[in-house]
Amino acid sequence: MPTLPTPQTPLYNHPLPALEAWLRQLGGSKQRENPCLWDLHQPQWSARIELEVEALSVRWQHQGQTSERRFPYGLSRADAEAAILAGP
Repeated sequence: MPTLPTPQTPLYNHPLPALEAWLRQLGGSKQRENPCLWDLHQPQWSARIELEVEALSVRWQHQGQTSERRFPYGLSRADAEAAILAGP
């Protein structure tokens, strides 16, 4: 497994294998049909994370409602993680 940069490191300074290792650590699973899409399931909500060209896109599903946010790759991994895991 790749070594992750420090949590304060911007996402754009993470090589792709490190980003994928981080998403796996969060509990995400990569979709086979589209390796840019990851699914993350928590007890209260689920999310689809997309590794886009300019940003990380997150779509949460909670009680039949969808919320979406985009996080620029300039955001630190710690901040992105906190925002993702905070849920919708």
